[in-house]
Amino acid sequence: MRSRVRRQPALPLLASEFGESTLHQQGSGEYDPLFLITKLGAKVNRVIVAGLLERLEPRETANGATIWQGQIRDPSGTHYFSVGDYAPESMRELTVQLSSRIDDGEVIMLMMTAKARYFQTDEGAVYTSLRPEEAAVISRTVYREWLVRAAKGMLTRIDAHEKSINSEKSIDSLAKAGVPENLIEGLLLAGEHYGEIDKESYRLNILQTLDIAEDKEVSTVPVVQAQKSLVVEESQSEDKESDKENQDGDINSAILDLVKRLDKGEGVDFDTVLNNASARGYDRDAAEAALDELSEDGEIHEPRFGWFKVTE
Repeated sequence: MRSRVRRQPALPLLASEFGESTLHQQGSGEYDPLFLITKLGAKVNRVIVAGLLERLEPRETANGATIWQGQIRDPSGTHYFSVGDYAPESMRELTVQLSSRIDDGEVIMLMMTAKARYFQTDEGAVYTSLRPEEAAVISRTVYREWLVRAAKGMLTRIDAHEKSINSEKSIDSLAKAGVPENLIEGLLLAGEHYGEIDKESYRLNILQTLDIAEDKEVSTVPVVQAQKSLVVEESQSEDKESDKENQDGDINSAILDLVKRLDKGEGVDFDTVLNNASARGYDRDAAEAALDELSEDGEIHEPRFGWFKVTE
């Protein structure tokens, strides 16, 4: 008689750390769980992710089944997920509802608990993805709370990695160095597989994440939603135009503020600006258009291609 496999805890994880994972571990038993090992030593079987739901589209498989493929963006990057017939019924129903809402132009902040998955090509490239177990539309307050948890977890792993660098690569040595017990095995595996890693990008992810989580202005900035294609009465058209002008002004001010606060001296790169805007609930295309408008108006400039600074 086999014993039941213990369900693994779900780890709040930013997209950058998860997406760069190329090492996996799985026991020989039929029911042994699969783990992805991140560069910072996290052993990931289940995750809690959150962010802007950017895409959710159906795809027909060769056998006629439908798989929904989607993307969730947080301040550090993008999580990719798929929902098929294997997903719980509640998750499949929610997926169809969310797809309809996205088609209507709604901006959706989503939190998801999911199983970690990976795919390795014949050439050896590894791609990570998520298989959702459950999900929920969340408020900005809940999103900011998740951002803090995810950032603190990454910071803990960075600190543990630093402690492991000058220690012998053994369980006892890492424990004596102050590495948390739950990170020791993962760090030993990560060290053998990844070797030396650059943690500066992860530190930047933390700064960007906490910037969004702690920004007092975030709660007062309205969510900019894509305009629905509606037939309106002629008497309503002027109100629509006025609303659009207000939204354009809001996003321009937000983008200008982002460039100013994220600039550490050399400017802010294009993707960082758009990622931060998306994480705040702004449409990515609208944010890019705002960048162009601010550049044309001379309020920001490019000291080098793809990098932006506020014009003094």
